Amino acid sequence: MEIKKNEEYIVDIIDNGMEGEGIAKIDDLVIFIPGAIKKEKIKILIVKVLKRHAYGKIIEIIKKSPYRVEEDCTTYKRCGGCKLRHIDYEETLNIKQENIQNLVNKVFKGNQIKVQKTIGMGNPYHYRNKAQYPVGVDREGKAQIGVFAERTHEIIPMQKCFIQNEVAEKIAFAIYKFIKQKGIEPYNEKEQTGILRHIVIKVGMRTHEIMCILVVNNKKIPYESQLVDMLVKEYDVKTIVKNINDKNTNVILGNHNIILHGDGYIYDILGDYTFKISPMSFYQVNPVQAEILYNIAIDIANLNKEDILFDLYCGIGTIGIFASSYVKKVYGIEIVEQAIKDAKENAKINKIENVEFYVGDVEKVFSDLIEKKQVYPDVIIIDPPRKGLDKNTINNILAVQPKKVIYISCNPATMVRDMKLLAESYKVEEIQPVDMFPFTSHVECVAVLQLK
Repeated sequence: MEIKKNEEYIVDIIDNGMEGEGIAKIDDLVIFIPGAIKKEKIKILIVKVLKRHAYGKIIEIIKKSPYRVEEDCTTYKRCGGCKLRHIDYEETLNIKQENIQNLVNKVFKGNQIKVQKTIGMGNPYHYRNKAQYPVGVDREGKAQIGVFAERTHEIIPMQKCFIQNEVAEKIAFAIYKFIKQKGIEPYNEKEQTGILRHIVIKVGMRTHEIMCILVVNNKKIPYESQLVDMLVKEYDVKTIVKNINDKNTNVILGNHNIILHGDGYIYDILGDYTFKISPMSFYQVNPVQAEILYNIAIDIANLNKEDILFDLYCGIGTIGIFASSYVKKVYGIEIVEQAIKDAKENAKINKIENVEFYVGDVEKVFSDLIEKKQVYPDVIIIDPPRKGLDKNTINNILAVQPKKVIYISCNPATMVRDMKLLAESYKVEEIQPVDMFPFTSHVECVAVLQLK
């Protein structure tokens, strides 16, 4: 059967994909349908046809899944943040587990590697400790704040988000109201003019300390002192930072920060440890689940007091500091200079003396520790960016052959790819997904690789 664009078909949904989309087949052609759920029967309109697959849009749900729930957000379909908002939460955990299992089965053919049930949140709402709001202009040239529509830089106005911190949301809209009242010019991305580009807010979930970052196109904000006074008096903001970003870029933060109030930092507590958070440093956006994730990683690593631990892509030192009391020595490596400064400060704050942090490319510093300093790890914990590991790091791991590698990943596809490359020397013992990002299509995993 030839599938044609703009024609209607009735299909059975046989699975859900990595982005939460429903998957159907007409003859052998795979059809991806956003918003559809496994085991539903749906009338669809074909919107795009490619050689190997096509895309459809729901016209009518003929047979509804028992896991379909009433939508509570008017913008999630456009912003693409919570792609699973129409599905019962417990079922989203099963979908994430099944997707990772399918990836593993596809790459490790014949190997019986079982993916565990995804660990969910007791309260999967308002869990994000970091909010980023683009500021721009609408079609009439008026100031606009909200979130970007998926795969575009069109700002969707937004009043309520069910995953953002509620205090952060109130502060962002207070700033928006202030700039409208004072006539402060929002950033116009097309013309590269205007002043305020982004509002970024970080909240210590346990300390309740708040950092507000005003990302601007130049160094001057009209009525700056009044804005600062309002945020401090009305919302008890601990520190306010002006970040200068005058480049034509998709990157939110520039490299230059000016402190307008406070000391430029906030603190939060994770487990038994206190962490200092700067404007530029990465800190897990869901600290409730991060604590669970780190405890699982340390538990399944089965560390002992004689172990040398390498913490690759260590950020501000969270996982290395968590693991420090279980091992002889921790060596953390991270390319972001500010993150390493914060990591060293975090070690001091928590009075931890058996950690060393190094700034630089993981592949280079890893090699230097082995070749120049003759330091050999017994266990490696890796938490790479979404692109996964580079070949040099994989080769270094294979050459050094630590007894265990604990792989923490926000991208199951690159994690499974990298585990396959390590499979000549390592056996995958366990994969445990943790739902760090409820109602989104994303999932974090901890995998244990044991030296054969």
